Amino acid sequence: MTGTGRTTTPVRIAMWSGPRTLSTATMRAWENRPDTVVVDEPLYAYYLAATGLDHPGRDEVIASQPTDWRTVVRTLTEDDLPDGATISYQKHMTHHVLPEVDLDAFAGLRHAFLIRDPRRLLPSYARVREQPTLADLGLAQQVALHRRFGGPVVDSDDLLRDPRGVLTALCATLDVPFDERMLSWPPGRRDTDGVWAPHWYASVETSTGFGPYHDAPVELPGPLAGLAAECLPHYDELADTRLRS
Repeated sequence: MTGTGRTTTPVRIAMWSGPRTLSTATMRAWENRPDTVVVDEPLYAYYLAATGLDHPGRDEVIASQPTDWRTVVRTLTEDDLPDGATISYQKHMTHHVLPEVDLDAFAGLRHAFLIRDPRRLLPSYARVREQPTLADLGLAQQVALHRRFGGPVVDSDDLLRDPRGVLTALCATLDVPFDERMLSWPPGRRDTDGVWAPHWYASVETSTGFGPYHDAPVELPGPLAGLAAECLPHYDELADTRLRS
């Protein structure tokens, strides 16, 4: 119960994504609902501080968020939502969940998973982070989270093919009503975007909805082709259960 007397139990959705999976565009779709507040990669600072990895904007990211995962999880699972909001949509990167994180802390959330064929996401990801690894993409962690919690799986290619159908199916599975306003949004940056937005969000900042699906073949250079092959068993396990519109 909040100080305003509101007693509705908020719906807290954890969307477990990998990089370059339309995760930010999907966050835009949810943020465009008047009943929803969004949280952008809340464990990113913790992940960078714990691993020492050098990501674009590393120092700014660490300064912008708590670096203790326990503090982050308490905020995600216990804090009241702003007045008028009944849904908290959390955009998570699965590789940010390191082994020390107690997954039981997330048990009360409604879980969903956003995936993309690694052969299609790797060219985009490699333009920002050279020489990516399996751990960077979070697919193994995503599979582990899905095995533990279950929940609907959305393939980003399906989302591009049929945004209305896939989002309607996702909302139904999460037991929330579909809202037409999820299909389009104003362009530009959001106050809710992480400080890493200048490095990653150029495309989504110009978007006003989900773009067209392009079924062009993707040619990967040797190292990326090898990484894609390493990723495929994890992707295939999740894709076998994905939502159909």
